[in-house]
Amino acid sequence: MLTDLVLLVLNAVASFVTTLLLARFYMQWARVSFRNQLGAFVIQTTDWAVLPARRVVPALFGLDMATLVVAWLIQVALILVGALLHGSIGADGLIPLALLRGVIEIARLSVWFLMIVLIISAVMSWVSPGNPLGSMMNALTRPFLQPIQRVMPPIANVDLSPLVLILLLQVLLYLIEAFSRQLFGLLF
Repeated sequence: MLTDLVLLVLNAVASFVTTLLLARFYMQWARVSFRNQLGAFVIQTTDWAVLPARRVVPALFGLDMATLVVAWLIQVALILVGALLHGSIGADGLIPLALLRGVIEIARLSVWFLMIVLIISAVMSWVSPGNPLGSMMNALTRPFLQPIQRVMPPIANVDLSPLVLILLLQVLLYLIEAFSRQLFGLLF
């Protein structure tokens, strides 16, 4: 019971930090300005890990890979700590499986992050359309919504592309979870 409680707290902290790192990565990828409260919060809470990693991990195609690698390493560490606490640290092939599972967790958290940003963006467009936070959320979701909007124009001036994207993201999340269960079973 105590082991599960420790894992719950570690998972919450690791997921929060990983989500902040993913937010930083996607904000840089979408060229969103960090000159707002949320952007400053993301930078200040992740600099401790990203700045040292940049000395070792180079950028790739203009993307800050150090941020992504740190997020992945946090998930791998969480998986290994979970295996240690459950007594399966001596399992054959644990390290390669943890490395792969870390990639899957980054994909899963990325999909969740995008769904949450999409929902916040949609709600803010109705409640407070001029809010600077809303424009930041729109900038994050625009690259994902534009292909859908090209195929599916607004109906009666209502843009349904966020609903379509949420449905596609839920399908992707289901596939990620199914792949993870198939690959790892009850190991993790």
